[in-house]
Amino acid sequence: MIPFLDLNKQYLIIKKEIDKAIQTVIDKGEFIGGEFVSLFEEQFASYQQVDFCIGVGNGTDALEIAIEALNLPHGSEIIVPANTFIASAEAVTRAGHRIVFCDCDADNFTISIQSIREKITQKTRAILVVHLYGHACDMDAIHALSEENNLKIIEDCAQAHGAEYKQQRVGGLGHIGTFSFYPGKNLGAYGDAGAIVTNDKHLAKRCRMIANHGRLDKYEHRFEGRNSRLDSLQAAILSVKLTYLDDWIQTRIGIADCYFEKLSNIPEIILPRCEPWATHVYHLFVIRLNDRTALFNFLKEQQIGVSIHYPIALPKLEAFHYLKQFDENFQAHHMDETLLSLPIGEHMNNNQVEIVVSAIKEYLAEAHN
Repeated sequence: MIPFLDLNKQYLIIKKEIDKAIQTVIDKGEFIGGEFVSLFEEQFASYQQVDFCIGVGNGTDALEIAIEALNLPHGSEIIVPANTFIASAEAVTRAGHRIVFCDCDADNFTISIQSIREKITQKTRAILVVHLYGHACDMDAIHALSEENNLKIIEDCAQAHGAEYKQQRVGGLGHIGTFSFYPGKNLGAYGDAGAIVTNDKHLAKRCRMIANHGRLDKYEHRFEGRNSRLDSLQAAILSVKLTYLDDWIQTRIGIADCYFEKLSNIPEIILPRCEPWATHVYHLFVIRLNDRTALFNFLKEQQIGVSIHYPIALPKLEAFHYLKQFDENFQAHHMDETLLSLPIGEHMNNNQVEIVVSAIKEYLAEAHN
């Protein structure tokens, strides 16, 4: 049995440190705000090479607060890639703006620069880029479009902790960036948690106020905000896990390299492309093949954990039919039927990759007979 994810195995490796961190928070009785949250914010800002980090309740809150903090005109158009998790899009609507979907690159799966260009109108005010599966977007090209059209850049880094574009960590490459620490992420909490990062002190202040009822001091509410806080237990856990993140990323890269080596000569499989300017952290290792569903079922029968990210491109979801983009000629509208996520993570080794690859080859051999 090869699980897609094994959080219990990860916990057992760092159990003493995690248990001590949790016990320290309990002993101090400091569960909301305070030194544990402040420390993690400082550590994560340093790690992501940004000036400011604001811990919040989850990655979706981070996106909504970040968009609100930009103070765009109500009903502004924000361009969003068609292949991502729904949170990237619904945050736009919930902040009072209009989603405009654009296509994705068929090779590295990130947002298509040409498609962004085609979707910019006089109402466009921002581009929400998603560093998908752990691969950074082409930020130079996106900055050129931003400057040419006076657009804000929002980075959704929910799958890209530690990922780099030209040796610079994502999150601080646009105007504002957001992270999720959902348990399954490369850096995951033991519950919901998220963060906003930026190099703009005014944006950082506004985000912190929005997340804390429109205030900085206890009863001095400057405007109506919301309640979205990173709690102390999650912050303490994340501080421990952050010290292991680089090692875990290197393990993921090693597993990915092994997949590339062993799957590269199989014509039925399209492997992901890592651009030379990107440091891919492989939150997911996603391949493409025409008979995805049959292979998915076969691997499941072999007790090999596989998944699909994402089976329905966002414009085709019922939730977004009102945008009438479900029949546009997007690569994403065809890719969604071919994507398959293979198991990857620090719980794996090269021998397990060999088992996965052997099972794939066995399936393909049977399919040809």
